[in-house]
Amino acid sequence: MTTDQIRNFCIIAHIDHGKSTLADRLIEKTGAVEKRDMQDQMLDGMDLERERGITIKLTPVRMEYKNDKQELPYILNLIDTPGHVDFSYEVSRSLAAVEGAVLLVDATQGIQAQTMANLTFALEAGLIIIPVVNKIDLPAADVEGTKRDIAKLTGIPENEVLLVSAKTGVGVPELLEAIVKRVPPPSGKVNNPFRALVFDSFFDAYKGVVTYIRVVDGVLKKNEELLFAGENVRGESLDIGVLHPKELSKNELTAGEIGYVATGLREVAQARVGDTIIKFKDRDQKDEFVLPGYTVPQPRVFAGIYPHSGEDFRFLKEALSKYRLNDSSLQYEQESSTALGQGFRCGFLGLLHLSIVQERLKREYKIEVTVTVPSVAYRVKLRTGEAVVIRTPTEFPDPSAIESTEEQWVLVEIVSRSVDIGAILTLISAHAGIHRNTEYMSADRVLITAEMPLREVVVDMHDALKSASAGYASLSYDLLNWRQTDLVKLSILVAEEVVEPLSIIVPREQALREGRRVVAKLKTAIPRHLFAVPIQAAIGGKVIARETISAMRKDVTGYLYGGDVTRKKKLLEKQRKGKKKMARLGNVDIPPEAYLAALGK
Repeated sequence: MTTDQIRNFCIIAHIDHGKSTLADRLIEKTGAVEKRDMQDQMLDGMDLERERGITIKLTPVRMEYKNDKQELPYILNLIDTPGHVDFSYEVSRSLAAVEGAVLLVDATQGIQAQTMANLTFALEAGLIIIPVVNKIDLPAADVEGTKRDIAKLTGIPENEVLLVSAKTGVGVPELLEAIVKRVPPPSGKVNNPFRALVFDSFFDAYKGVVTYIRVVDGVLKKNEELLFAGENVRGESLDIGVLHPKELSKNELTAGEIGYVATGLREVAQARVGDTIIKFKDRDQKDEFVLPGYTVPQPRVFAGIYPHSGEDFRFLKEALSKYRLNDSSLQYEQESSTALGQGFRCGFLGLLHLSIVQERLKREYKIEVTVTVPSVAYRVKLRTGEAVVIRTPTEFPDPSAIESTEEQWVLVEIVSRSVDIGAILTLISAHAGIHRNTEYMSADRVLITAEMPLREVVVDMHDALKSASAGYASLSYDLLNWRQTDLVKLSILVAEEVVEPLSIIVPREQALREGRRVVAKLKTAIPRHLFAVPIQAAIGGKVIARETISAMRKDVTGYLYGGDVTRKKKLLEKQRKGKKKMARLGNVDIPPEAYLAALGK
C-alpha cells in the first residue's frame, strides 16, 4: 500500500447536525462493519453519548472504498468529532491528524455558530473543505438557501456543495467519490525515519497506555523500542493496529496511516497528547523529529471536586489521573477544605464539560463526588504592584491589599432567526454584554456579535439563549481581553460559620442580588435541624442577605393531662434552652445537593 491510496479526513459540524449518523452511513456503504453488527451512533462508544445524543470524544475509524475504475481500494481514515463548544479542543486535535474536513450543515437549521467556529479551525489548519448539506429529505429543509449560505461562507461554488441525507443514505456514494478526489493523500515518506503524532490515548488494565497516532513518516512494527520525544519517556510497541472501528491488530503501520499503539507504559502522564513518538534508536536526533503539538487548552471554569467519603480520596486521585489521559483538557490540582476534606481544584472548558466529567467519574470509576460552586478566573492587582490570577474564592486577597480587579471578556457570536433579534439583544444587555454588530446572513438569519464577561457566558447563557429564541439560536465565543471591574468576595455563612466551598466572586453591583438568590436556594436545599439555622451572605463583616431555616419542633407538652399552666411553661423553657445550646454546639449537615442548588440561577 502507498500513501496515494490513503485519505484522512474528519467531519465537523454544529451539534445535532448529523455527524454521527453520516459516519454510520459511510461505515455502512464501505462495509467496514457487517450489517448484523451495525447500530445507530456506531462511533459513540459511551452510553453517556447515546443517552444525551451528543458526541463527547473524537473517534477514529478505518474504511476501505473501491470504485469501478480502481484496482486497489482506497484507505479512508475518518475521525468523528464533537460539535458542542465545550469540546472544541477535541476538534482541534482531529484537525491536526487529517488533510481534509467534511463541513456538514443541517438543511433545516442552516449555518450555526459552531459551524463557523469549526470552519475557521479547519482553514487555519490548512485543510481541504468539502461542504455538505444534510437532512435534505425533511419537509422543512431549505436546501437551496443552505447551499447559497455555505457557498458564501466558504467561497466554494454552489455546484460543488454536496447534498446528502445521512438518515436514508442518499448522496453518500457521491460524498465518498468527492473525498477520494478532493482530499489530498498524506505527504509523508515511508523511507524516512519513523515519527508519529499522538492525538488521543487511554489506559488499558492489560496493555497499559494505548495511544491513537497519526504516522507522519516511516514504518512502525511490533515490539520496537519507542521514545516519547517531548516527555523523554521510553516505551515499546507491544501491539499495533488500526480501528475498524474495533481494534484490529497489524504487523506494521506506515506513513499516512492512523492507528493505535499499546505502549506498556503504566504511568498515564507519560503519554501526553500532542507528543511525538519516534524510535528509541533515533533518540540522538529527537529534536529534529519533533512535530508541532497542540496548544495547551485554557480552562474557562473552575470548581472543586471532592469524594463523598474521605476514604475514597486515593481512588478519586487515581481516577482523575487515568481520566486525564483520555481528556487532556481537564486540569486539576490537589486542595483541601475544612468542610469537605481532601479534594481537587479542577479546570474545565465549560459547564457541560464539568457535567460530563462528573457523570463519567460516577459511571466509569464508581466514584460519587461533590462539586463546589463553579467560578471563572479573575486577575487582581495588589497595592504592592504584583498581579495575581484568582481561580477560587479562597484565593481572594484581603480587600485592603487590593488596588484593582479585572475579569475576562469574550467575543460572542450568536446565529439566530431575524425575528429573535429583539429578545437576544435584551438578553445580551441583561447579561452585562455590549452589542457590537448585527449582520444578515440571509433574509431570515442573522449573525449578532457582542462582547460579554466570561462569567455570564459560561453559567447560564446557553440555556437563556435557547429560551429566548425558542431553541433556534446557537452561540460560540473566543477569549478577548481583561477589563477592570469592581469585584468582591461574597461569603456564605451557615449557622454563623463561613462555608468556603459556597463562597463566590461577583461584581459589587450584583452582590446583593446574588446573595439573596444563594441564601434562598440554600434554605430549601439544607434539611431542617432541631435548632434554627441562619443562612447569611456577607461581604467582609457586613451581612447583606439572610434566611433562617426554622427548627423542627417536638411537642413536649403533649403528654400533660392537667395541672397548673406553669408545668407547661417549665417544659417549654427547658426545650428553648436545649435548642439554644444545640445551636451553639451542634453541627449543620450540608448535603451535596446544596452545592448544586447554589450553582443554578
